[in-house]
Order: sequence, then C-alpha cells, then structure tokens
Amino acid sequence: MTFLFNKDNHFNLANIVTFFNIASGILAIYFLTHSDFFAAALFAWLAGAFDILDGKIARKYNLSTQFGIQLDSFGDFLSFVIVPVMFIFFGVIDGKEIEFLNTAFVAFAFIYYVISGLRRLIQFNINADEGEVSKYFTGVPTPLGAILLWCVYLGWIYELIPNENIVLALMIVIGYLLNSKIKIPHP
Repeated sequence: MTFLFNKDNHFNLANIVTFFNIASGILAIYFLTHSDFFAAALFAWLAGAFDILDGKIARKYNLSTQFGIQLDSFGDFLSFVIVPVMFIFFGVIDGKEIEFLNTAFVAFAFIYYVISGLRRLIQFNINADEGEVSKYFTGVPTPLGAILLWCVYLGWIYELIPNENIVLALMIVIGYLLNSKIKIPHP
C-alpha cells in the first residue's frame, strides 16, 4: 500500500482520486447521451467532489507532481468544460429547429466556451508549481464556470431564462470570465 503514497507513482492516491473524477465525467456524458439528466447531474457533482478531494490529498501527503497537475487539468476539462456544455446542448438546444443564421451563433457559443475552458486550464498549468497553491485564481476557475453553467441550465429548466439565445449569450459571458483578470479567492 506504500505505492499509494509514493509521489513518483502515477497511480498514487491523489491521482487515483483524479481518475475517479475522470470516470465520473465519462459517466455523466454517458447519461446525458441517454437523456438521463438526473444521473448525469449526480455524476457531474461527484466529479466535483473528487476534484476537491484530489487536491487536498496531494497537498496533505506531498503527492503533487507535474504529472498530477496535468492529469487534474485533463479531468477538469472533461468534467467542468465538456460535461456542462453537453448539459446545455442536450437540455436546451438538442431537438430544436434552428434557423441557418442561428446555427452559427449556436456553434460559436459552444466552441468559444470549450476553447476558453481549455485555454484557461493550459494557462493554469503553465503557471502552476508543484505543491503550491496561490491565494487567488485569476479568472473564473473551470469548476466555478461549470457551476455557473449549471445555474444557467436550471434557469432554463425553471423557465427563468425565456429563450435559448440568452442561454448561449450567458455561455459566452461565462467563457469570457474564465480568462478574465477577475481575482477569485482560492478556497
């Protein structure tokens, strides 16, 4: 069992928890593609719990490595960029008759958000140092972006947001905030 606490082992405890984040994201996507939004939401939130836990374990047991930093960002990309975008797609856009000009807006909103999330994670990795946590995030972190998109999704479901163009506009705004200069305190 000492391999779980070996910093040089790619399957140390912190990384295994990150793999659970990734597995939860994959299961969320599976359930989204099968129109089971409750199960998808459950696994999306479970991915968030694993994301919090992997960082705490890495810091507590000195398991932070460049491999772990990269792995965590791949997990974050899947669980906090792709999954929330798919929630919006399958919950708001899928099955709707979209006019030709609006198709470009739909495509732009989704592509913009995904690229914004990816850019944010790459920049975070470039700036990350093993085992160190800064006092503030610059820009909205992808898990918070996912929560904001979740709120947009709920706003749509509960008819607080009257049309899909507003949903798409909010996706673009949140995508912009991922790479903004806003300072968000690190928990």
